[in-house]
Parts: sequence; structure tokens; C-alpha cells
Amino acid sequence: MLHAVAASILWGLFPLYFKLLKEIPSFDIVVHRLFWSCVFLVAVLAWRRQWGWVAGFLLSALLLSGNWTLYVWAVNAGRIVDTSLGYFMSPLMSVFIGYLVLKERMRPLQWVAVLLALGAVLWLTVANGSLPWISLLIALTFAFYGLLRKTAHLGALEGLSLETLLMLPLVLMVLGFDSLHDSNAFTHASTTAKVLLALSGPVTAVPLLLFAHGARRIPLSMLGLMQYISPTIQLLTGVLLYDEPFAGRRAIGFCVIWVALAVYSAEGLWRFMRARSDSAQPTTGGA
Repeated sequence: MLHAVAASILWGLFPLYFKLLKEIPSFDIVVHRLFWSCVFLVAVLAWRRQWGWVAGFLLSALLLSGNWTLYVWAVNAGRIVDTSLGYFMSPLMSVFIGYLVLKERMRPLQWVAVLLALGAVLWLTVANGSLPWISLLIALTFAFYGLLRKTAHLGALEGLSLETLLMLPLVLMVLGFDSLHDSNAFTHASTTAKVLLALSGPVTAVPLLLFAHGARRIPLSMLGLMQYISPTIQLLTGVLLYDEPFAGRRAIGFCVIWVALAVYSAEGLWRFMRARSDSAQPTTGGA
């Protein structure tokens, strides 16, 4: 649980990091994220001597890279609030995927919370006046990525390493092409941007490792609940730090989502306290 919470908080702070790379094109940022993530993960694997694994994670890698590309573009296009809506929608999709695919049961108050949040998402869709394609694509790619990571047979480190290694040939081709045509963003960037691009590897990989580690050990519905932390931080970042518009209709929709989160959290806390109280009671029996 703590791993999942830590990952969500770190993701919520991502806009602050990628805004510092505004001078670099979004596609180039994603290419370097993949490259430096791979470098970082290979170094960790070498340090831990974890090489005995082989599996096919191409779909997972494609979902991850697609999510990264859209997210970085949206942040630097001044659409942080739209990304937060996408990550608010993602836990809802995770909950339904857990119910439909993994047969995870949901209790009545959990259904109430999910329906409240679903209604809020529909309200926000109408309030936007157009199809929120950024939010929908971010929600879909990350929800399905969460499902794949939960059901994966590899550990968190091996799985994420394989996902980035599968994308490495394409990344090297892009970097090689850019270098031959003197259009490699890394070579023309400022020293600060070069350092930030290199650090985007561990900055990207660490939250994903935490997320994958937590996803394997808690129900998908609980994992979806924790994913509300990240979009809340992103929303506050976009509105308070970067002055993105947040009109009355949007505020109403987000408030309903937070009410749903409160209902969901209260129900889970009540059941946890009840189970803890029952386990603490002494049992009696005869020989």
C-alpha cells in the first residue's frame, strides 16, 4: 500500500519536472525518458544480478510509451488539468476492469462511490463542451497498463526493464536518425536540460517500480483508489502554479469525485477497523 501511495505522490509532482524541459520537443523528451530509463534499469539489474527472465511484454511497453507521450505533450501544452481528469478517470476504469476481468467483488458503498465518480466524470465531459480525448486516452492506457502489471508473472524490476528494453531498438533508431541530421535535442539543449533529460530515467522508473510492486499485492479496486492522489496533486499544480482555467462547472465535477473518494475511503477504513477489532477478540473453544 505504501509503495502505491508513494508512486502516486511522485506522479503528481511530475508536471513540475517536465515544465523545466519546455525547451525540448515532447516527442524527444519521451525518447530520452525511454533511453535513460533503460540505462537506469540495466544498471540496477546489473547491481542486483537479476538476469534470469524472459517474457513478452510488447503490449505493456506500447501502452506505457503511449501514455508517456500524451502526458508530456499535454503538460507542455498547458493541459495539466486535462491530464488530471484522465488520471481521475483511470481508477474508475481500474475498478471496473478488476470487477469484469479479475472478478474482484465490490461492496454496496464501493458501488455508490464508483457511480458518484462516474457521474462526475460525465458532468465534466459535458462541461468541457467536447470529447475530452486527452483524458480518455490517458485513462485507458494507464488502466490497462495497471491490469497487465498486476497479472504479470515477472517481478516489478524485471517487468519494467523488459518493457523499456523492447522499446530500446526504436529509441536508438530515432536518436541515431536525429544525430545524423543534427536534430538531436540532447546535443543542442542547455546544460540544465541535458542533466534533466538524463535524470528523467530514474525519475520515471522509480515511481513505476513502486507502482508495479504495490499492484501485485493489493486488490485492483484499492489500487484504483490510491491513484486519486496523483491527479489531485496535478490539478492543484495546474491551477495554482500555472494558472490553468478551472471554471465553476469543472470545480463542481471535481468536488463530486472527491466526495466519491471520501465515501470509498471511509468504507474501506471502517471495514479495516472492524476486521482488526474482530481479530483482536479472544476466541474460546473446547478440547
